[in-house]
Amino acid sequence: MLIEKAEVLVSSPGRNFVTLRITTDDGVTGLGDATLNGRELAVAAYLREHVVPLLVGRDAHRIEDTWQYLYRGAYWRRGPVTMASIAAVDTALWDIKAKVAGLPLYQLLGGRSRNGLLVYGHASGAELPELFDSIREHQDEGYRAIRVQTGIPGLPSVYGVASSANARAGADAGTDERYDYEPARRNAVPVEESWDTRAYLRHIPGVFEAVRNEFGPELPLLHDGHHRLTPIQAAKLGKSLEPYDLFWLEDVTPAENQDALRLVRQHTTTPLAIGEVFNTIWDYKTLIEEQLIDYVRSPITHAGGITGLRRIFDYASVYQIKSGIHGPTDVSPVGLAAAIHLGLAIPNFGIQEYMQHAPATHDVFHTTYSFAGGMLDASEEPGLGVSYDDEAAASFPYEAAYLPVNRLLDGSMHDW
Repeated sequence: MLIEKAEVLVSSPGRNFVTLRITTDDGVTGLGDATLNGRELAVAAYLREHVVPLLVGRDAHRIEDTWQYLYRGAYWRRGPVTMASIAAVDTALWDIKAKVAGLPLYQLLGGRSRNGLLVYGHASGAELPELFDSIREHQDEGYRAIRVQTGIPGLPSVYGVASSANARAGADAGTDERYDYEPARRNAVPVEESWDTRAYLRHIPGVFEAVRNEFGPELPLLHDGHHRLTPIQAAKLGKSLEPYDLFWLEDVTPAENQDALRLVRQHTTTPLAIGEVFNTIWDYKTLIEEQLIDYVRSPITHAGGITGLRRIFDYASVYQIKSGIHGPTDVSPVGLAAAIHLGLAIPNFGIQEYMQHAPATHDVFHTTYSFAGGMLDASEEPGLGVSYDDEAAASFPYEAAYLPVNRLLDGSMHDW
């Protein structure tokens, strides 16, 4: 079964997506997500110019060999552009293989290890009343675990806080549209935000104390530091949040410096999640071997596909480290569906991030997965269970959009 063509599809239903569609010589198609937020066209060009010409005529069933061919066959390895491209090819080939087998993809990965995937949603508010309302709204929607992000006194906008004063996608200044779906703003250049670490560290413990007092001890709570702290600041935050029993504390310090997590680990028992910006197993080597984290955060879309991410999870399972797959709206429904199938099969599943896509996104990506009782589940449709509507996509052309950049109050560039 040979690959006859591979199409790179760029559309913007609610936000920009890059999708790879592979078609075999007997007409079977498979989809892969290649979206890289704010750098979508770089991946599209890499696929069109350097990957698609290598695929035509290859055996679609040789998934592992194709993965190795694209990874080891390129002298310039790793990195988000390369690994998102490999991920798209890998996921599309798994989609094809499962369709040919007449089975949902998770069956080819070993079958179910669980009945569904516990997910967490994103609750936020500039101040406590708004945050409490957001938590209740998520509970009403069925979420049983909640990520809590809050405004910081003195800062006009903060990552993860969905409010009209904050980042918006496709919204003109002065409107009331929240950015629940996407924090990247449609603009020619990134918007600049401000940051004050000391104000953040003073404010956050009191927020979690208030949330625990309001919602009790049973609700799993998560928080994202978004790479903004030094190692000692991250250690201080983890220790200060211990009384509030977090499910995890995410991305507390830039994890490219893997050794930094040793210091954080020495000072806090708050569980740590890292890796949404990681792309290969090599990024995790020290973190996994020294058990410096508790959850692996990479998405299938940026970590070399199902083949690449499963390899990471298998390695992590030796050290009792679990999955926490990245699932924002800049991972398309194709990438989310792949995560659901993989999460159903692996033995060391932890939790799945689930930020629901905009209605326009589902006009283009027709999905069959389901969300009920706080859990995601795949359908029994062969393959991934996602189809792409070309006609609908044509009405959503690409528009430049970028995540914000961040400066300290003195004007210095800082991690966003």
